[in-house]
Amino acid sequence: MYSVIMFFHILVCVLLIIVVLLQQSKGGGMSSVFGGGGGGTDALFGGKGATPFFVKLTTGLAIGFFVTSLFLVLISRRPTTRSAVEKGLEEMPVQPVMPEEQVPLIPEEPVEGGR
Repeated sequence: MYSVIMFFHILVCVLLIIVVLLQQSKGGGMSSVFGGGGGGTDALFGGKGATPFFVKLTTGLAIGFFVTSLFLVLISRRPTTRSAVEKGLEEMPVQPVMPEEQVPLIPEEPVEGGR
């Protein structure tokens, strides 16, 4: 589920970047490179040009960005499931390798000559 929402989130992000760059600004922007300033877009999108279409598309993509961001936060806050190995390790009692009464003591070396 997380991967599917992450895929749509990245897709919406990339599309939002492209749409914002293609919008016609006061100076023409990137849309003039693709013929946005000429009469070609007027014929394609109607008399007002592509501006209302790009505004609606930007609004929709921005809403999609916020919705997918919200879902990603809500999904990531859920506690993760533990694997069977982790559950088994928790249930298994931990025993010391060697009991304390059997731990060999290191004998001290005798001191020679008062050192």
